Amino acid sequence: MAVTEFPKTLREFGYDFDADGKLRKLDQSTGLTTREGFEFNVSEDLQYNQKRYEALGEVLNEYVYGLLEKEGLKRLPVPKDGSSDTILKSFVFCSDGALENDKLIIIIHGSGVVRAGQWARRLIINDNLQSGTQIPYIKKSHELGYGVLVLNTNDNQRIVAGKPKKIPGSEDPCRHLDTVWNDYVRPSKVKHIAIVAHSYGGVCVMKFVNFSLFPSIPKNLILHTNSNRIVTVLQAMKNVNEFTKRIFAVALTDSVHSLPAKGTDHIVKVSRNWVASNNPLDTPELSLSGDVDRVSSGHNTHEMSSWACIESLFKFLEDRYRTVSARTDL
Repeated sequence: MAVTEFPKTLREFGYDFDADGKLRKLDQSTGLTTREGFEFNVSEDLQYNQKRYEALGEVLNEYVYGLLEKEGLKRLPVPKDGSSDTILKSFVFCSDGALENDKLIIIIHGSGVVRAGQWARRLIINDNLQSGTQIPYIKKSHELGYGVLVLNTNDNQRIVAGKPKKIPGSEDPCRHLDTVWNDYVRPSKVKHIAIVAHSYGGVCVMKFVNFSLFPSIPKNLILHTNSNRIVTVLQAMKNVNEFTKRIFAVALTDSVHSLPAKGTDHIVKVSRNWVASNNPLDTPELSLSGDVDRVSSGHNTHEMSSWACIESLFKFLEDRYRTVSARTDL
């Protein structure tokens, strides 16, 4: 069976974004955008329609990367050093001078098909670029004087000789975060760090801190464990130490994380989770004992939570920043 070849650009697909950031069908005679949105069912072959949708998604990945670059962000390789084989490397996007700036925002998307700069593919295609991408967050961060680091946690493999091969240091979303932190954030001059994480991105943040191991690590643990366990314990201790000293806020949007019962005082203190809800924005929501505060994002759809709560979220970050920047012990 012949492999179907799909277009490589939006306009070749017959679409483009209009002035309002909405994906619109192109007029074949003029090349201008019409008022018609994306059409999923273009064939009676359901499998073809799905593959076409996925191919469009790949095109959108590159399109959004281009938007990040228009905002002045540049690609950094992940991992930073190591193999010279550029095929087996992921990448993140970083604003100029971000790693020398006093304050930094790290932006982390959720799981699935989304890549750096995206909150939800469905929103990009069916709603607009404002709600579906991280561009509004990046613009707001720049306005407030933050450096910006956009992670690409779902970029985990490459096809090599026809077979999928994991990217060292970016084998999974949580490993990607850990590698980016070790390669770029840890050695940076940044003093004050905020993390914005959507959905599964919240899981990555909690695993990064690894509170299940610290601070209640038995003193004799290292004497009675294998070498891999030692590395895990020491890494957890290092992450927690840096977390308490450098990360002043964690803003989650409909995060799906869970926290252990103990050792979470700092994360609870500096975090807030804007969840999908029918209640008005910032209405307190039921939080499990020991979990971070949960408030309404102002929208009842998971994918829309980041866009719906943007103003409230940045107010939270700025309030937290004013608190910690006035202290000398951070």
